Amino acid sequence: MNTEEERVLGYSEPHVCETKKFSVNAENLALAGEILRRGGLVAFPTETVYGLGADALNEEAVRSVYRAKGRPSDNPMIVHIASREDLEGLVREVGEDAEKAMEAFWPGPLTIIFPRSKQVPDTTTGGLDTVGIRMPGNETARRLIEAARCPVAAPSANLSGKPSPTTAADVLEDMDGRIDAVLLGEDCDVGIESTVVDMTGEIPMILRPGYVTKEMLEEVLGKEVRYDPALFRQPSGEDFHPRSPGMKYRHYAPEAEVCLYEGENLEAVRRAMAEAEKRASALGRRTAVLDYGTDSRAAAHDFFAKLRELDREGYDLILVSGLKRESFGLSVMNRMTKAAGYEIVRVDETDASEEE
Repeated sequence: MNTEEERVLGYSEPHVCETKKFSVNAENLALAGEILRRGGLVAFPTETVYGLGADALNEEAVRSVYRAKGRPSDNPMIVHIASREDLEGLVREVGEDAEKAMEAFWPGPLTIIFPRSKQVPDTTTGGLDTVGIRMPGNETARRLIEAARCPVAAPSANLSGKPSPTTAADVLEDMDGRIDAVLLGEDCDVGIESTVVDMTGEIPMILRPGYVTKEMLEEVLGKEVRYDPALFRQPSGEDFHPRSPGMKYRHYAPEAEVCLYEGENLEAVRRAMAEAEKRASALGRRTAVLDYGTDSRAAAHDFFAKLRELDREGYDLILVSGLKRESFGLSVMNRMTKAAGYEIVRVDETDASEEE
């Protein structure tokens, strides 16, 4: 690569010197696509969270994503495409269930696990013989993929373990100087990552809950859909190999301590949190309370952004009121539980007593 190319594309080997900030227009999308095609890294908006994109078929580019994020290399990446035709060459087969799901939910916040073809490198799949693929609903994301002329591997555009970014400012907070460019697009609508469903077996299995719920999938498929049992326990041990992002490692956590309160009686939960806030404040801990009531959509849209905001403002402790673990509420609670490091205060519905 010559000096002029390095100046225009915003990176030089072996490391990034400057992160370009691109407004979204045709010229900048073409430049961003060129960066991806040449092995660089570009953060971009989707309807779920901002992604950190690399050419999914370029092993060195994908390794650069792991390095930029500080991400463990056995954590598989999701491959993003712009059209159904882009599946060709990436997967060995597309089953009937996958066809129905794509018809109903693509483009949109659903990642489908397929048997991968040999074209997709181990680096992208974390060594698995399957690959997760989605077609984002966000138009900017699809236009970027079209400009890149390659499938785009894209985990969330944050340092590994931190809350996922839902704004361009969130991305720059973690990635400025570590990647080649950021598309300064709109804030994300959904606010949590896509649903991941494995359709390589007889019974579809949700590996990561998201906007597309179990009930929505069952209605479209006309059959039972199950949750992976690993969703309901804290993963541990080197022998556990995640089949989807977000299954194994510490995720979504701010610098502040997060404590999640859960109980059937919302008012009892609120009383318990108020008492905890009073005790913490007496000890000199700057404490914030996040209470979304029963509104799981508002919680999803706001939660990651609020964690980052409270970190910037120097809070020590964040108390979070949980949601019912059903339908979309379960998806949001998956993120809240991980942000709290699986530390949950369960509140008795009658007397607001607490049990660790």
